[in-house]
Amino acid sequence: MDWSEFEDLARRIHRGEHVPSEPRHASTVVLLRDAAGGPEAYLLRRVKNMAFAGGFHVFPGGSVDPDDEDADIGWAGPSAAQWGSWFGADEGLARALVCAAVRETFEECGVLLAGESADHLLEDVSSDEWEAERVALEARQQSLSQLLARRGLVLRADLLRPFAHWITPEVEPKRFDTRFFLAEMPSGQVCRDVGGEADERLWVRPSDALAQELQMLPPTQNSLQQLAGYPSVGAALDDEREVHLVAPKLVVLPDDSVKFVVPGDVDYPASDPRS
Repeated sequence: MDWSEFEDLARRIHRGEHVPSEPRHASTVVLLRDAAGGPEAYLLRRVKNMAFAGGFHVFPGGSVDPDDEDADIGWAGPSAAQWGSWFGADEGLARALVCAAVRETFEECGVLLAGESADHLLEDVSSDEWEAERVALEARQQSLSQLLARRGLVLRADLLRPFAHWITPEVEPKRFDTRFFLAEMPSGQVCRDVGGEADERLWVRPSDALAQELQMLPPTQNSLQQLAGYPSVGAALDDEREVHLVAPKLVVLPDDSVKFVVPGDVDYPASDPRS
């Protein structure tokens, strides 16, 4: 859709002629690593024919899967209830969001935030044997819970940090209610070119990504802006933050023009509970 089509749809929603689609819960992980010039973030460029954000640079992530809700999954770190308090979610959803974050990172990058215990983190998971596990997970031939149980592993929820919460605007046909996580790239593991959803992968300093004006959605751009000032990965992870929902909108003004707004903008609807 081009801008004029978004404008027309925003007016239809404003007049009550169109009901927006319900957003799907999703998780996104901002992988970080220390480098000589400062922390770098990992970005994927989605292939252009993707239904959502085709051609855009994004962080690894995707929709919550029903299997992510398995309460029997091996777990180390903050409880699902604690994650729920950080993200404004009930315990079941919070568990699913954390599981989706770990699963999607493995599916899209070949990076697995898991270990034999709370004191152990997997190192190399790039072997043919582990690639077969990743492919089976991606194909939904197994769940993350089943994979970890069979391997005698636990999900390392302690390696993740709550970062942000965005909901796709109502004018988008595909919408996501997405929680963003931060995580340090595990030592001994490597991000690999796996799956078929990306045609470019890069580690880049947040400030450089912004200067290059890569094609990004507002949540990605905003996340990089927030991360640009940190001197190290540790500083970014240790910075305690409250997560507030950001729900961008296209609002119709009194003169019938359409404007993109976020909470805090003068024209953002004051009645919206998410502001």
